[in-house]
Amino acid sequence: MSLHPLRPGDRIALVAPSGAVDPARLALGTDILRSWGLEVVVLPHVHDTHPTLPYLAGTDAHRAADLQAAWLDPDIAAVLCVRGGFGAHRMVDLLDWDAMRAVPPKLLIGFSDTTVLHEAVAQQLGTPTLYGPMSAVGVFTTDALTAEHLRRTLFEPTTTTVLGGPDAATLVPGRAHGVLMGGCASLLAADRGTPGARPSFAGGLLLLEDINEQPYQLDRILTQLRRSGALEGVAGVALGSWDLCRPLDGVRAVMLDHFGDLGIPVIWELGFGHAPSAITVPLGVPATLDADAATLTLDAPVLTPSTDA
Repeated sequence: MSLHPLRPGDRIALVAPSGAVDPARLALGTDILRSWGLEVVVLPHVHDTHPTLPYLAGTDAHRAADLQAAWLDPDIAAVLCVRGGFGAHRMVDLLDWDAMRAVPPKLLIGFSDTTVLHEAVAQQLGTPTLYGPMSAVGVFTTDALTAEHLRRTLFEPTTTTVLGGPDAATLVPGRAHGVLMGGCASLLAADRGTPGARPSFAGGLLLLEDINEQPYQLDRILTQLRRSGALEGVAGVALGSWDLCRPLDGVRAVMLDHFGDLGIPVIWELGFGHAPSAITVPLGVPATLDADAATLTLDAPVLTPSTDA
């Protein structure tokens, strides 16, 4: 079943599957969503804090219950995570995937720690998701270009089928076609060996980005992905932002060391992820990676207008 563009009046649910939320930032993000004509539904435990682990937004059971309730609600058009941090790995196995599979699909939006949920939705439901900004993070509330790209992806998806960024460049030349997969590199590595992890990203276009990881740490992360077999058969790689990963020359050297000998095209800094300004990138949809032009081009818009539109 296809996913449809949002319209003014649609309801979007805000959930906090990971870190505790800053109420002021949440209010700013909610105002932006309402300015788009959306009806914002804040799930009951979004403002919670875990009783003993203050970095979590409430208990694992409550965070899972909010996400599941939003997904099962037939009046909700999309589910937007309010922030990352840590916590999705703790609650993802508490979701009732059979119940979620039995209802029409909807959009999941988020990045960073939401990578865990993107992977789970891909494996369990086969539904495309959006690796994009969350409503209570600074990049959404302070950067108009970031918010606008998400808005166009949701409401005018035909305008966001060619993806690139001002700093995008060729790391390894070539072209490849495949389904978009991936997200935050450290979260993908942490997912290896868990019950729901996919065997590999074979045949896919792998998206990778991260924050605050030194080159040796990124080397360890990519080594884990390679040793676990996750990178076997990858068709191409699009690298996103590496905010606070220093030095950048060292990051670039690590990427070339791991991907340069695979015979696949690689784009450097496409412009998604942890960055002062970021684009929204779909996951679970086919696209062409052109490393020479430093672009990703979707085969079709991630959201398709319904016949009764």
